[in-house]
Parts: sequence; structure tokens; C-alpha cells
Amino acid sequence: MTGLLAVALPGVPLLAGLLGLLLPPAPRGAGEERARRAAIGLGVAGAAVALAVAVALLVRVDGPVEGGTTWVDFGGLTVTLGYRLDGPAVLVGTAVAAVALAVQVYSIGYLRRGPHDDVEVDHRYPPYAAQISLFTAAMLTVVVAGDLILLLVGWEVMGICSYLLIAHDRRLPEAPAAATKAFLVTRVGDVGFLLGIALLGVSAGSFRIADVLAHDYSTGTLTAACLLLLAGVAGKSAQFPLHTWLPDAMAGPTPISALIHAATMVAAGVYAVTRLFPLFVRAPAALAVLGVLAAVTLLLGAFAATAQDDLKRVLAWSTVSQIGYMTGALAVGAPSAALFHLLTHAAFKALLFLAAGAVIHAVGTTLMSRMGGLRAAMPVTFWCMVIGLGALAGVPPLSGFWSKDGVLAAAEAAALDGAGPAPAWVGWLVWLAGLLGVAVTAWYATRLLLRTFLGETRIPLARPHDPPALLRWPVLLLAVPAALLGLAGFRQAFVDRLGVPSDVTLLSAGAPAESRVAPDLVHLGPGVLLPLVLLLVGAGLAWAGWRRDPVADPARFLGPLRPVLARAFRLDDVQHALVVRPTTALARAARAGDERGVDGLVEGSGRAAVGLGGGLAALHRAALPRAAAGVLAGALLIGLAVALIGAAG
Repeated sequence: MTGLLAVALPGVPLLAGLLGLLLPPAPRGAGEERARRAAIGLGVAGAAVALAVAVALLVRVDGPVEGGTTWVDFGGLTVTLGYRLDGPAVLVGTAVAAVALAVQVYSIGYLRRGPHDDVEVDHRYPPYAAQISLFTAAMLTVVVAGDLILLLVGWEVMGICSYLLIAHDRRLPEAPAAATKAFLVTRVGDVGFLLGIALLGVSAGSFRIADVLAHDYSTGTLTAACLLLLAGVAGKSAQFPLHTWLPDAMAGPTPISALIHAATMVAAGVYAVTRLFPLFVRAPAALAVLGVLAAVTLLLGAFAATAQDDLKRVLAWSTVSQIGYMTGALAVGAPSAALFHLLTHAAFKALLFLAAGAVIHAVGTTLMSRMGGLRAAMPVTFWCMVIGLGALAGVPPLSGFWSKDGVLAAAEAAALDGAGPAPAWVGWLVWLAGLLGVAVTAWYATRLLLRTFLGETRIPLARPHDPPALLRWPVLLLAVPAALLGLAGFRQAFVDRLGVPSDVTLLSAGAPAESRVAPDLVHLGPGVLLPLVLLLVGAGLAWAGWRRDPVADPARFLGPLRPVLARAFRLDDVQHALVVRPTTALARAARAGDERGVDGLVEGSGRAAVGLGGGLAALHRAALPRAAAGVLAGALLIGLAVALIGAAG
């Protein structure tokens, strides 16, 4: 039964997605409405069944469970079609299915009408719902895969689905460009991910994750493989320097932003490292690189969020920053803390994006400078946003407080006590960056709440109101785990499920005893006080700036730094100058060489042959008198030549 449930978890949404893609195109009118209803039924049913299966697995699976069959055998190099379930897999699978169901239900109302007009505008809902199902199936495949090649299949299908979903709204000129950018940037990282998987599988003689983890690699091979895997993680999880695609992906529909940021894509990289964490424990150099990238990404995303005016881009940059906390926890040897924050982040970030979608749907803009005063008109959305932003900032007792504190406690232990597999300086780097990130996150979260919901309204023509039931209920239900999920860290059963890898696994993989992962997720010692003080400082500064002038943006004090932060330190411009322009110039040169060199040589020889043939044809097209004269002249010349040759003989 467990094996059937493991197959059904990604299989049901996969089947729903494939059937949805097979729905015949219908003309506008009654046929279009029937196709829409069929797509809604398939999408919601697929996500609902997947959630039910995930909950069933959550109840049944206590320890690691594996199964499957050989898929391909290349001369002894085995690729299996199988599953690998444990506590983290079923917890992450439940979170993915829950967010996917919320997004499917929310999309019914959100894509029914356009945010800027009162008429139905989305005539492509059936493929949209089917692509969400495929996206969900791909992420669940990554979660349950027992083989690296099967994991890679789900990994790549996610990239394709993200491209299609970000570019869904063809009316927006920036949507196709954002989709292309997301696809290309993540593909850059995926090249390294593919090479890392190949190196591990070829060295171990098998791509089964259990075989890969059990194999004894040389230090150089393992370090190289882990660094290659981190390239793919940086792309999928939007970590520096491959983070630039994620804010631009906001051109996609808001429900898709919630799905990408909360449960799929960006979570996949963190989960992949967690799944293969025993390998990273034996490659401290790779963990050191991961720690540096985590600290840079954490602060980069936080500071970039302080200067954004677009509501969705603030949340996008906050995702970049929060994923930095997760990868930082992995770098200091605390995969349980990383997974805990991944789960709480999935809840409160899905809540924030769907609540933001309700605001955008009501006021017709994503700019906070054109919002304000929405608290009275949208009380349900306001309080849900308060819960989400409080969890994001780490306000106790909301979920984000407990999970973020777990990350900071693990980094503090790595810095002060030398605990963890990475060098102590990695712990210092992650800990100090995380503490600074607490203050900055509290500042921009408070600014977002004040600019959007408090003060005077800046939307004179709009009549905002709380969303209808189809949009309201997913938001309300997500507010529950966003508020309370962190309390699960007090339950030993939950802690045990997140205990990956266990001390035994680490020791069997050759890790020293001092690198054991601390099993505690919730820390209530004196170390909690410093993050709380920084939280109050950040929120207080934003509140004080707003109280002095409720009309002005609290970000005005940034002065000349504001445009730099709004452009995220202009790293996009740097990439454009160092990568995009040279690549484009090289492509133009290659095209010119092909057209003028290769094609020119072929076409030139053809034109020369045609010209020569035309000249000879012109000579043969003489009039009869001239032709007769030519024949006689030729005969005379031949006769003269014969006579001369005979006389000479």
C-alpha cells in the first residue's frame, strides 16, 4: 500500500495535467465555459487527491521506505524507477500538495476576471490549470524520487512548466521576456546539476540515492560533484549569482508566483541538498561555498526588498532572502532547521502572495505608492497579511519566529562552539548575516503593511473590498499554518520526522562525532533575545519614519542608495554587460559568418555557375547567317590546320 501511495502522489496530478492538456479547444461561449469547468474539475481533483495521499503517507511512514524497479541498465550502470520516502519527504510532499490545492482553487476566481476590467479576459484557462498540475507532479517527483535520474526528470519538467506559466498572460509584454529569462538562467545552473549527478552516478555505478550515499568517494570527486550540484541549486532556488530571474518572474499570474515561491522551484534546491546532505558533510569546502552564497543572498534579497514599490517584487526579494536562511542552515550542518523553515515559509509565503493577489485584484495595481487606507475596506485581507508579514519578520509566536530562530541558533552554535561540518568562520558569516537580515526584514515588512493598508487612500477611483469566497477561503486556510505551524517544533514526533540526516546516518557516512546535527528545532534560551531586539529596532524605524510623514515613503531616508537597492545593486546590469551583450555579439558574429561565409560561398558558387551557363547559352543563341559563317570559318580553320600538319609531315 505504501508503494502504491508513493506512486500515486506524483502520478495523480500528472494524470490530471495530461488529461487537461488533451482537452479539445472550444470556441468562446458555451463551449469555452464547458472546457473551463472540465479543467477546473481536473486541476482541483488532482491536487485534492494528491493532498489526501500525502496525508495518508504522513500517517503511515515512520522511517525510511524504498522501492522500485530497474528502469535502464547501461552495461552495469543502473537507473531505477523507484521511490524513497522518509519523514522529510512526506512533510514536504504534504506542503506541496496543500499549496497546489490552494492555488488551483484561488485561480478559479482570480483568472475569472482581469484585474483591470470587469469582463472575462482569460480564454486559456484549461492549459493553465493543466500546467499547474504538471508543475505539482514534477515537484512531487523530486520529493519522492529514489533515483537521481528520476529526480532530474522532475527537476527539468519544473523548469519547462515555470516557463509556460510565467508567460501565461500574453497581454503583458514583459511576461515572455521574464519566462525566457527564468528558463535560460535556471538552465545555466542545471548544466552543473546534470554533471554533478553524472559524476556521482558513474563513480558509484548506480544512480539510486541509497547507493550514491553509501559509496566511498574520493575527496576531490565528492567536492567537485557537490559544487556542481550547488550550481543547479543556485539556479532553481534563486541564490546568488543566479537569483536575477525570480523578481522578474512576477510578470506571471499571482497564483503562479505563490506556487513558485512557496512550494515548488525555489524549494527544490534546498530539498535536493537535504536529500544528499551526507555527501555534503564529507565535502566541507562545498559547504563553505554554500555558506558564502547563503550570506550574500540573504542580505542581497533583504536590502533589495527595502526599496521596491511593486508589492509582488517586495515579496519576491523576500523569498530570495528567506531561501538564504535555509541554505545557510544547510551550510552550518542543520538540515532539520532548513527543512523546518522551508515548511513554515511555504505556509506564510503562499499566504502573502494570495493575499497580495486579493489586493491587486481589488485595486487594479501592484504599486504600493497607489495604495493605502485599505484596512477598513479589506479587513479580512488585512489581518491575513498581518499574520503573513509577522511570520516573515519572525514575530512570536507565529511560525516564522520558531523556524528562523532555529536557523540562527544552529549558526550561533557553529560560530561559537565549532559545531557542524563546515569551518567555524562559515557559522560566523551565516549568523551575523542572519541577525542583520532580521532587522532589515522587519523594516521592509512593516513598510509594506503601512504603505498598503494604513494611512490615507491613494486610490480615489477604486472601491476596494475583500475578495469573493473562492479567493478568500484559500487565504484564510493558509493563515492557520502560517500562524501555528511553528508550534509543531515542540512536538518530538515532528522533530523526529525532520531529523534528516540522523546522527547515525552522518556517522555511517564518515562524519566526525562533533559534526552531528542538533536535534532541537525550538530554542528558548538567551539567544532568542538578540533577534527580538533587532526585530523591534527594524519595525520601530519603519514605524517612526511613517509616523513623521504618513504620506511619504519610509524608504526615502535611503537617499542616493535607494535606486541602487531598487535595482538590487545593479547585478542584473552587470550580468547584461558581462554575459548577455557578449553572448549576443557572438551570436551576431556567428550568424554573419554563416550567412556571408558558409552560405555566401555556396550561393556564390551557384551564382557563378549560373552566370557561366548563361554566357555559354548566349553564345549558342546566334542568328542563322552568323551561325553559318561561324561553321564555315571553323571548317576552313580545321582544313588549314590539316594541310599544314600534312605539309610538315
